[in-house]
Amino acid sequence: MDHCVGNQPDLQMEPAAQWYEKIVQFHRFWSIDDTMIHTEYSALRSIVVTNWEETIKMPINEPAMGKRAVSQIQEYVDYYGGAGVQHIALNTSDIITAITALRARGLEFLSIPNSYYDQLRERLKTAKITVTEDMDTLQKLQILIDYDDNGYLLQIFSKPCQDRPTLFIEIIQRHNHQGFGAGNFKALFESIEAEQNERGNLFYKNIYVGGDRIPAEK
Repeated sequence: MDHCVGNQPDLQMEPAAQWYEKIVQFHRFWSIDDTMIHTEYSALRSIVVTNWEETIKMPINEPAMGKRAVSQIQEYVDYYGGAGVQHIALNTSDIITAITALRARGLEFLSIPNSYYDQLRERLKTAKITVTEDMDTLQKLQILIDYDDNGYLLQIFSKPCQDRPTLFIEIIQRHNHQGFGAGNFKALFESIEAEQNERGNLFYKNIYVGGDRIPAEK
């Protein structure tokens, strides 16, 4: 297992992170707020906590008030009934073989638009790293890529594994990169919102989240 991500209700992320710091002596590895993880519709915040050796990493998410709709994190909390595990990331040394096999067995993954790969190819032309996997194959399998000056990672996210939009699976392959795919957050968020919209949950009608009324705008 590479990492495990937990979702919290609104305003509960910070207390949860503090619990891990005080009780199990974890420290903060990374954090991001709703100014960085957002789309036209909704947003979230996240803190990553880890043990001293940084061998166990746990992102903790909470919903943030979006401009027009409810965060995917709020949808999870509504359907799960509170805080819980959003997804489990499994590490592999050969993501192409793994995803080919999982797709053949019927596991469904989130759809990524071709424009993502068009833009990625342009950015990689000036990158300091070289992706050794075949880009056409990654696009066909809809595997995401994130990178920095030292390395890159490959990742893909399944659709919910249950009859509710709760737990899903991530498959990840790391090449000298210890991040969580920050460069893919927007593409991932938009893909999840598309699934939310199909379920009829992207725009909530006359409900309260964090004390504020969400407009039923479409």
